[in-house]
Amino acid sequence: MKRSEARRRRAGRPRRLTARMRLTLSYTLFALTAGLLSLAVVYVGMRYIPNYPLTSSNPRYRSDAPSRQEILESLLAAGGYALGLLTAVGLVGGWLIAGRVLRPLQDITGAAHRAASGALEHRIALTGPRDEFTDLSDAFDEMLERLQRSFEAQQRFAANASHELRTPLAITRTMLQVAAADPAGQDWGRLVSRLQDTNQRGIEISEALLQLADLGHAPPDLAPTDLAAATREALAAVHDEAAALGVTLTADLHPAPTTGNPVLLRQAAVNLLHNALRHNLPSGGRVTVATGPDRERPGRVRLTVTNTGPKLTAEAVATFTEPFLRGRGRTAESDPARRGHGLGLAIVAAVTEAHHGELHLAPEPSGGLRATLVLPGPGGD
Repeated sequence: MKRSEARRRRAGRPRRLTARMRLTLSYTLFALTAGLLSLAVVYVGMRYIPNYPLTSSNPRYRSDAPSRQEILESLLAAGGYALGLLTAVGLVGGWLIAGRVLRPLQDITGAAHRAASGALEHRIALTGPRDEFTDLSDAFDEMLERLQRSFEAQQRFAANASHELRTPLAITRTMLQVAAADPAGQDWGRLVSRLQDTNQRGIEISEALLQLADLGHAPPDLAPTDLAAATREALAAVHDEAAALGVTLTADLHPAPTTGNPVLLRQAAVNLLHNALRHNLPSGGRVTVATGPDRERPGRVRLTVTNTGPKLTAEAVATFTEPFLRGRGRTAESDPARRGHGLGLAIVAAVTEAHHGELHLAPEPSGGLRATLVLPGPGGD
């Protein structure tokens, strides 16, 4: 639809000379104007030559010489021929020079047409010294790279979301089919409980998807708030879960004033805590939470959540913000109390981006994960 509308707009525009032809005519007009001005200066100067017959000092030569009028007429004739030649040279030279100057634009236009057809992997990679065209080419290549990453991430997200939403529906259908085939042999209480759990999982996935979609389409309302207060509320929300999992929570909360959305910051803290609790040691695990000013970067505040757990690699940690990431101890976990949907850290990353902050994930040397959420201080960018 958009492409056809673009074609209609292009077809409705009045035709005009190409940029190459306009540049050629501009070069030619400039050269012709310069020639005319030069000729006019010479012509005006020649008018001050004395208007009387000139004679040669050597008697062997002719006694008469051209008068001023004859010289001016000869000058105008020669100037006319010179201007004609200058016009021809300007047209040919201007056409060649304009073509050479505009050649990078043809490469950029070709890349734009390829991108419009869906080929986002193409890059212009314009070479040569830095100028307006290389700057435009580099900016266009950077845009294509970001579009390609975004498009690929969107494709993965759509495929994973479809899979995640289909899984509880398929499980529900299977349980209902088994129950319909043998109604008398069913433990109806257990069946209803399993159906409720499966349905709740589908609802949670849908809500998380809606939250991600909202963060990606509309900027949140920001106001002065305290990251420590949001973290304190999050700790209260996960206290019972930590007790049930046997994980010790330790908090060191110092004021961390920032400009943000209290609800979203609380949700980000809750997700970080859920991730730390559910992907911890089977027993005797610990989670340490700290808030306060960022000592390494003045003018910023931070929330740090550190948990014990299995040893992780930097390569694996770099993928943790991918939606629906599957792996040992994450969405593949068999224990319902420790199983997640693979969306928690993706939502934290989206909240962080909406607040112009940074999310750093790093494996702990002894095992577990350190998550650091850095936000601008009050009035920061």
